[in-house]
Amino acid sequence: MKKAILSIIVALAAISAFGADSLKVMSYNIRLGKADDGTNSWKYRYPASAMMLDDQKPDVFGVQEAYDYQVKYLTEYPGFYKSVGVGREDGKHQGEHMSIFYNKKRIKLLKWGTFWLSETPEKPSFGWDAKCKRTATWALLKDKKSGKKFYYVNTHLDHVGKEARKNGLALIVSRIDSINPQGYPMVLTGDFNVTPDDPCLVDLNKKMDSARDVAVKTDNLATFNGWGKMNESVIDYIYIKGFSSCPSYKTIRKEYDGRKFISDHYPIAAVLVF
Repeated sequence: MKKAILSIIVALAAISAFGADSLKVMSYNIRLGKADDGTNSWKYRYPASAMMLDDQKPDVFGVQEAYDYQVKYLTEYPGFYKSVGVGREDGKHQGEHMSIFYNKKRIKLLKWGTFWLSETPEKPSFGWDAKCKRTATWALLKDKKSGKKFYYVNTHLDHVGKEARKNGLALIVSRIDSINPQGYPMVLTGDFNVTPDDPCLVDLNKKMDSARDVAVKTDNLATFNGWGKMNESVIDYIYIKGFSSCPSYKTIRKEYDGRKFISDHYPIAAVLVF
């Protein structure tokens, strides 16, 4: 017990002492805006997402399932984020975006791109046995405070195709190696649609660490809530590589705008130290 308390104290001290060298990241499946979820539909719950971001203030975060108008809203409110990403259907505006948002006051965008999780990753396409077109968006970013550069990758694996999940994640792992010859720190976030014991995570676990597993202060709470109508499970992840430590990881279950659920997924966040 004493060791656990000491570890938490050390983690909190690291966040304070390395403030300029720490980075808060988040993964958030926002739930697609066109879904008819009754009183949980986007038109009723959109203020809660902005309130969550204004409260949590991640430096960088990745969203899944966001339509263009949802992306636009999150760049306008609370107003300190810019984003990169494209619609998965046409590589422009149509369909869900796996966008990456960054605090424009602190983070500088250097370059970015999107690829499809398929045998033809450079163009809009279905991969293997996937039910939907799936993409990964990546960005090379620079922390203005510390001057450190890092890569951020955000994705959403298929909810049906087992081969699509396995091969799509393998493609992401391969691309992570190829786009980062300098060995900059790397963050991978996303809704993987698998629980932590799924075999498709084996190779990724050899390359990167799950923030949930390595953080000094952490939890193992479910990330998918299904609006309280389905079995909860852990299917959202923050993977990291090249950071000196991960003081904290958290599943954000706080209520915003009086809502128990701001999406059918809880946001997850981690503090990283360069």
